[in-house]
Amino acid sequence: MAVLVGCRSFWQSFRVQAAHRQSACRLAAAFFSRRYVLSNRVVLCPRLNGHGAVTRYYSSDSKDDLRVRYLDGEDSGIVVVGINRPKAKNAISKNLVKMMFEAVEDIKKNKKVRSVILCSLVPGIFCAGADLKERAKMHQSEVGPFVSKARALITELGSLPVPTIAAIDGAALGGGLEMALACDIRISSNTAKMGLVETKLAIIPGAGGTQRLPRVIGVSLAKELIFAARVVDGTQAQQMGLVSHSVEQNDSGDAAYLRALELAREINPQGPIAIRMAKLAINQGIEVSVVSGWVPLRFFILL
Repeated sequence: MAVLVGCRSFWQSFRVQAAHRQSACRLAAAFFSRRYVLSNRVVLCPRLNGHGAVTRYYSSDSKDDLRVRYLDGEDSGIVVVGINRPKAKNAISKNLVKMMFEAVEDIKKNKKVRSVILCSLVPGIFCAGADLKERAKMHQSEVGPFVSKARALITELGSLPVPTIAAIDGAALGGGLEMALACDIRISSNTAKMGLVETKLAIIPGAGGTQRLPRVIGVSLAKELIFAARVVDGTQAQQMGLVSHSVEQNDSGDAAYLRALELAREINPQGPIAIRMAKLAINQGIEVSVVSGWVPLRFFILL
């Protein structure tokens, strides 16, 4: 009886509404599996865009907050990290930070990973920033360590050795945009909304936004957006260089994700070591002179 109840709860937790079925098939894989293992929280999923995937859950508490899929077949090497907190608009919570840290560590250790797509499984939202409702319930002594851990997570995301692509199909505000800024490439739908809006709360972006945004769009424009707490749509974001591509949103609400998947497939066949070294060269070189950034890579270039 306990097994039957557990199975029923398991399947019910992944039931999707008919209105979002097409999007869910693309982003959440619908979880019809031939077998599943509850003890170590590993599920073998069905075909996804023509390829199988493994979804891993990193916590027994709120295990649906993050879904990580390692694609296979022709898409082997692509990892899709999907945030899934619909009731909280994907806000950054303690559990989500913990799960994302573990996911990032797994990706760093896996030499077969070629690229990472960070996306949302919740239609119309990427990430609304910090979970302020959870923050209000924290003891004062918990706030500092949590903020530090969240900052460290975004730094670790930015330090992944493989290309990272943020697929922004909905609102990315505050810490949500800071998370996207930590990725190498950002792709948005034309209807997505983005902004570092912390000054509305009489605070400033606290997870690298004041440093990364000026490097992406320029100092003067970054100051304007942050000072005014301005929110821009995907089309405006592309015009100012905040995102590389802005695509027209589709009925499923996953246009940016699909474009990100196309880009990951374009990157996939290239030399993996060369890609990692190119990312390292660009990231380190942009902080120093051209000669200083190029000299450490001469040996690799000559190989």
